[in-house]
Formats: sequence, C-alpha cells, structure tokens
Amino acid sequence: MAIETIKALVVDDEPLARKGMALRLSEIEGVELLGECQNGIDAVTDIPRLQPDVVFLDIQMPGLNGFQVIRKLQELKQPIPLIVFVTAFDNYAIKAFDIHALDYVLKPVDEQRLMDAVKKVKDYFSMHKEGEHKQKLVSLVADFTGDDCEDILRRLADGERIDSPSYPEILAIKDGTEVTRVPVSDIQWIDAAGDYMCVHTTDGTHIMRRTMKELEQDLDPNRFVRVHRSALTNIKFVKKLVSHVSGEYHIVLHNGTELKVSRSHRDRVKEMIRV
Repeated sequence: MAIETIKALVVDDEPLARKGMALRLSEIEGVELLGECQNGIDAVTDIPRLQPDVVFLDIQMPGLNGFQVIRKLQELKQPIPLIVFVTAFDNYAIKAFDIHALDYVLKPVDEQRLMDAVKKVKDYFSMHKEGEHKQKLVSLVADFTGDDCEDILRRLADGERIDSPSYPEILAIKDGTEVTRVPVSDIQWIDAAGDYMCVHTTDGTHIMRRTMKELEQDLDPNRFVRVHRSALTNIKFVKKLVSHVSGEYHIVLHNGTELKVSRSHRDRVKEMIRV
C-alpha cells in the first residue's frame, strides 16, 4: 500500500522534547501530526482512537513506559501502528534496535535522522512490510517484564533472552480432604478473613489458608490489583471507579460488589482502570 501522507502521533512525558519532536515533524513534507500524548497511559487511549500510521514513542516514561504501552495494546487486542522509538539510551539502543530491525531516534533528535526515519516508515508501507515490522515489535516486547528500560536494552544488545514470570492459570484450593481447581480467570476478588483468604469466583466463594502476600505473588499483576491491605481484585470484573464527596474511592464490580480503595493503592488502581 503506497502512502503519500503518514499520520503521526508523538508520545513523550517531557514537554520540551514532545514539542520539539512535534515541531520537527510538522516541517517534514508528507507528515500529518495527529496530536501529542504526555504519558503512556494517554497513548493507550489515543492510539486506538486516532489510529495513527506511526507513533514516535519515548521509551522511558513514568506510569507506562514505551515497551509497556505496546504490551498493553496487545492485551487490549488493539491494532499496533508502526513504532519509531525515541530514546536517550545511546549506549545500548543502536545495537539492540539494529538487531531487531526496529526504527529509533536518539535524543537529542537530529533533524536528518528524523527525516530518514519518516522515509523508512513510508518505505514500509510502499513495500507492504508493515506487518513484518509489527511482528518483530511484538517479538521484542513479548517477554517484557517491567524491568528498568536501560537494563532491557542492555540485555537485548547482549543477545540475552528476556524471560517473563509464569503465572498459574489454575489455583488449587484445599478444603479438608478435597482439592478444588479454580480457574484464575474466574476469580473476581479476594479478601482476607483472619488467617484465611476468601476467594470469590463466578460460581461461589472458596476458603483457603494462605497470606495475601503469597497469593499476590502467584497472580499476574497485569490482571490483579491490590485495592487495600486485605483485598485485591481481577481487573476484568471491575465495572467502574467511584469517588465520594468524603474523598474516598470505591471500585464497583459487575456483580455489584463494592470495594474500598485505600489511599496507598489509589494511584495503581486508577492507572489500571484508565487503561
């Protein structure tokens, strides 16, 4: 598919870097700037909404970094546009991205290098290679674990594999002489009752003798979030987040269950709900 004008989106948490990239892109013929995102969380919302051809994506950002943005789009089954990573990690980025055949621009952004990246994006479309790029991109972040960005790039540059933790799909709950195999995907929320955990699922409640900390370590943090000291929930069963006039927050599950969100866990819950 030949493309005369590429639609671009800029994602960077640094205002000056974001504005500088936007200005340079606006001066390149054949580029239509759709907008700017000031963090990865906004990017996960705006990429599906704006459907850019290419995203100039900063790697190191708070909340969600560049790798995690791609991972989140995958989890939400959203189309992934072509990605040009923007990074200050020149020690490792060149080798890492060359190995994986990804586009990248180093900070501070060089005008000619940016124009070359834009040309490469157009060439991908004209040569029908955008699928190839996206496949390599997915491969790059498939095992991303949330580690420090610079460490990820160093390990990629050294040819290391990035292994992700494996989380069980079944939770075995022992009750006397019986063991019930509970699918993790059916768990709605878990709360503590003294020395026991109440595991609430779509087909009932199960009791198990484990600590909240132990359970939390066995559950995928991309699927489960702690809402307060003695409760955590499966994010797919959360219907909405409610703020009260008292300043307290509660989450409401699809079955009507309401759980209080403690102040210490509020930011993480809000981040999970927004994306």
